[in-house]
Amino acid sequence: MPEDVDASMIHPMPAVAAALVHQGKVLMVRRARPPNAGRLAFPGGKVEPGETVAEAVERELTEETGIRGRAGEVFEVLDMIERDERGRLLSHFVLVILELHWRSGRGVAASDAQEVLWLDHAALMAAGDEVCEGAKRIAISRLWAHTREE
Repeated sequence: MPEDVDASMIHPMPAVAAALVHQGKVLMVRRARPPNAGRLAFPGGKVEPGETVAEAVERELTEETGIRGRAGEVFEVLDMIERDERGRLLSHFVLVILELHWRSGRGVAASDAQEVLWLDHAALMAAGDEVCEGAKRIAISRLWAHTREE
């Protein structure tokens, strides 16, 4: 294994992301750190040992945004695999995206988030490639479902 590759990142690592829609807007954060630093994504992060995915997503939501939520159903599971220019594996996350139900809080950037944003459909579409792969598709489907439920 190359010296510059973090051995702890070679094995698939469980991670979670919070898909939260409140008052017709989806919650996104601008990531402060790799992977995808500077891009918009759902709040989330690694699952800690002994923690369920529901506990992890609720914790990550609060740590990154100050918002409290209750975990709901799993929407999707994605592999996030990052390789260097020579094709060597840099990281592999198994990302579980869950629905979150808003409980309290307005959203303030903290932890791994540079910025917290509440985006309606138009703003989400205008963000273009700023939004991480997969997140835009899921966010649009959640906004559409939320609109139908109202």
